[in-house]
Amino acid sequence: MAALLVAGCSSSPPTAPGKGAPKVSKAFALLEATKGNQATGQVQFSQEGDRVLVIATVHDLAPNSLHGFHIHANGDCSSGDGMSAGGHFNPDNRPHGAPDAPHHAGDMPQLKADANGVASATFVMRGVTVTAGDRSVVGKGLIVHQDPDDYTTQPTGNSGARIACGIVVLR
Repeated sequence: MAALLVAGCSSSPPTAPGKGAPKVSKAFALLEATKGNQATGQVQFSQEGDRVLVIATVHDLAPNSLHGFHIHANGDCSSGDGMSAGGHFNPDNRPHGAPDAPHHAGDMPQLKADANGVASATFVMRGVTVTAGDRSVVGKGLIVHQDPDDYTTQPTGNSGARIACGIVVLR
């Protein structure tokens, strides 16, 4: 995992003029605990063609726990409880759901903490971008929830309180 994380953070070598190598766009979110919670972490988003590679590490979760993990519509964590991040990022007005079914653009796989309360996840998202546009995750909120996502309850997945909040920014 460490090798993958380091590889994901490295920059592309310069290209000779006229070679036209595709540019990889990257974004980053630093997760900070909401009031009364301890969870913190970092998440990297890398645009690779029509998909976005996500690498997340979150600390200080309950040991062996599952947590809903979503991109939210507003890049605002000022409320202290994460509610200022608004609802899930959902430019297509789809129902909430699992990543392998119809879902909000901001619905992501659950985070699973290990026995030490650390969750590490690497996955691919489709239908969102790191580049400019109405499907961009840049400028959006990123939330870790207290409870698992049931992927059924509308519109939130019954994921409970927002225990960490971050804002996705270009890197």
